[in-house]
Amino acid sequence: MPRHALVSMLAMGLVMGLASLPAASLADDIKPKAPETAFSGKLRPDILGISTESNAESARAVFDSLFKGRTDTKTDIQQQKFGNGGASYVAALNFSLPAGSKQNGEMLSTSFSSPASANRAYFVARNLTFAQDQQPSKADMIKEVMGKYGVPTIVGDQHLYYIYRKGSIMSVGGKYKQATALEAIDKPLDPRAAVKLNGDTVRGSCVAVVKRAQTKAKAQEPSAMLAEARGANCDGVLSVQLVPGTPADRVGIAQFTLLDVKQLVSAAAIDSAALAAGQSEGSTPKGSAPKL
Repeated sequence: MPRHALVSMLAMGLVMGLASLPAASLADDIKPKAPETAFSGKLRPDILGISTESNAESARAVFDSLFKGRTDTKTDIQQQKFGNGGASYVAALNFSLPAGSKQNGEMLSTSFSSPASANRAYFVARNLTFAQDQQPSKADMIKEVMGKYGVPTIVGDQHLYYIYRKGSIMSVGGKYKQATALEAIDKPLDPRAAVKLNGDTVRGSCVAVVKRAQTKAKAQEPSAMLAEARGANCDGVLSVQLVPGTPADRVGIAQFTLLDVKQLVSAAAIDSAALAAGQSEGSTPKGSAPKL
């Protein structure tokens, strides 16, 4: 199974049941500011209703609904403090349901910015492992994916990639239909299309950025993900990977990954400014002149 659960996006915090999780609270002196995002209007992709406009509270409600009544779910809820002694907030949600011979397995991971940047989700991932007798066909999965997200930027290497730049899904000349996407899904990515995707910039490929985030724990660490985002040549990316099942025209694993590159960079700037302002205010003497 491809490694998918998010690994310590911030510091490891409390691990507790969903029902006992307190809502993230803001300190009185923190005024949240919404970060910039790669997505807007109808071009706001979501995974199970969780978009990069979602905060930890709304995402938690989705997780709760999806896994309600399940006793075999593993829950990892990570909390972090904003600054020294600041407000506690949810930094990451990780839920998993094991796969069985007659049961589909599922993992959901979401990472959030701090209260200063509105506690927004900038990374959302879902991994589905289908039971042998419940594997959908590739054709049906591609139909569902394109019906929900539209025409992908590039298809191949088991993936459909949606690359967002300047408020729209990028095109590199391949106007995929469901049939052509099905034909291309298991072939290598078209190198000519990849060159067009990267353009004349020397910035990092968004395809490479999201693939590393999916498979390498080091790439999921906050500092590494932020560095990758700052160097990426897109504003956002949605990746859907369809791993062949048995037989090969079926899907054994479906992996969905949504990364808001623009929001991650913007939230980091907002958080940094808020922390600097808090430190500055904290160093200012609070005394007043005595009554004479």
